[in-house]
Amino acid sequence: MKANPRRRTDALSFPRILSRRLLATAPLTALVLVAACVPATKPPVQAPRPAPATPAPPPQPAPPPPADWRDAPQTPGDWRITSPGIASFADGAFGIRCNRASSTISLFRAGTAAGQTTLSITTSDTTRALAARPVSGGVQVDLPARDRILDSMAFSRGRFAVLAQGMQPLYIPSWTEISRVIEDCR
Repeated sequence: MKANPRRRTDALSFPRILSRRLLATAPLTALVLVAACVPATKPPVQAPRPAPATPAPPPQPAPPPPADWRDAPQTPGDWRITSPGIASFADGAFGIRCNRASSTISLFRAGTAAGQTTLSITTSDTTRALAARPVSGGVQVDLPARDRILDSMAFSRGRFAVLAQGMQPLYIPSWTEISRVIEDCR
């Protein structure tokens, strides 16, 4: 039996028509499918409003100095013998120097002073105000090597205070460097 060529053409023509229709509608179908995959747009999220800025509190005033100098914190720093007969505390904030030729001991307080000022030394057993003269970088007091205030500084219970007009007070430990300079000068 021979195949009917007409039937064969009909059988082949149906897929051709179908494939042409599919090709014609493929871009439209793809567009519909892609559009279906896109999520719905969300409304933009508004950033929360910043809290109203509160002004910074004013800085606290410095605490008042302690009523008793012995309760004040020690001035940071260490004693150092820089050369024979010379010792300095806190990188030169306070110094003691022996002047062998004149048999005197000089006390030096770093800072600025306008004219002659008073340098007050307070130890555990005495307080004394000394007339200090301005020198380069601070004020200086010259004392006889046997002055009792020097012994009071060396043997004060733990520390002594140095106060100068217009300068921060120093609370200095009574370490052996003081005694060493004094003894070198006597």
